[in-house]
Amino acid sequence: MSARPLAGIRVVDLTTVVVGPACTLRLADFGAEVVKVEPRGGDVLRCLGGPSPGGRHAGSYLHLNRGKRAVGLDLKHPAGRDVLARLIAASDVLVANMRPEALARLGLDAGTLRAAQPRLVHCTITGFGPGGPYRGRPAYDSVVQGASGLAGLAARRDGRPAYAPLLLADHVTGEIAASAILAALVARERTGDGATLEVPMHETMAAFVLAEHLGPRSFDPPLGPAGDARVLNPDNRPLATADGWISLTANTDAQVHAFLRAVGRPELIDDPRLRSVAERFRNVDLWFSLRAEVLATRTTAEWLAVFAAADVPAMPCHTLETLEHDPHLVAVGLIGTDAHPTEGRVRTLRPTILQDGAPAPAGRPAPPPGFDTRAVLRELGVSEAQADALIAGGAAFDGE
Repeated sequence: MSARPLAGIRVVDLTTVVVGPACTLRLADFGAEVVKVEPRGGDVLRCLGGPSPGGRHAGSYLHLNRGKRAVGLDLKHPAGRDVLARLIAASDVLVANMRPEALARLGLDAGTLRAAQPRLVHCTITGFGPGGPYRGRPAYDSVVQGASGLAGLAARRDGRPAYAPLLLADHVTGEIAASAILAALVARERTGDGATLEVPMHETMAAFVLAEHLGPRSFDPPLGPAGDARVLNPDNRPLATADGWISLTANTDAQVHAFLRAVGRPELIDDPRLRSVAERFRNVDLWFSLRAEVLATRTTAEWLAVFAAADVPAMPCHTLETLEHDPHLVAVGLIGTDAHPTEGRVRTLRPTILQDGAPAPAGRPAPPPGFDTRAVLRELGVSEAQADALIAGGAAFDGE
């Protein structure tokens, strides 16, 4: 594999929980040196994400913070802020998901930092963007799933709202922030100037919902109510087989014809209610009930073999217990193992993007709080005696 594209780029990571670490994980996977700065006690996700043998490295924390360096600083301490200033001056990117007013109090707002360092790419991930009444309010994934209309999609389908049972808004917004940073770094190569970026979670997720579901209301005057009837249909869900569940989609005419032949209903190919994409959209209840009826007659394994032979898009519907044993994931080596400094053997998830046909290395497991403090201080020109003084005075820490 050729050199990773962000090799030589240093990122100061002032983020916590999921949305920010998801962003900086992507940058680390692309080869950036990510220096995660934590207060004493560390990112709350170290414990919020569940138990661990050593008590400070929950599984979700490990997976979102692998390949990063850990520096411990007390930003309420003037000397701690001075160290951070030196680190930022030696870096290319700063990512934070603090509220804007908190960044400003610490002198870490974009206006202050970029006045002294115009090449810096300064990215904040916020709950709600400027100019609206929600600005400055606290936001977590569930709050944004509700405010953006994502949870409300379930109300249209099932009669009551529901959160996606993973931190979907955090992951999506984190990936969008990473792409914005990458674009800014490309622009900096052309212009020499950094950028001030803000990625608001609410607007980002609302745009995702509306891009898919505004639908007939995209026109003036509206041609009908909002919502993709296929996606919001109560029967648009994994289908029960004789012994389990299967996930199946057949959208194109060719796929539908192949499906109808595979399930022994070829006479329906010429049924005017199912003959085209437009007709199936208008008769979505019929189309979905037909799928449910025929899938219940045979086992999951039998149907998967039939649909694979017919080139119909279908896969097993995994549970958390079966997903890690999926034969494709096993074959491509998504899950590995590594040795952790405090947790013993840990399971790792490798990067999924392939460059020159191969994934990037996963990097070392997420380190304990402050694990790299002394090494980074040395790189910033701080002597051992000065580092000792910083640690003794509480401005920095090198592990707990």
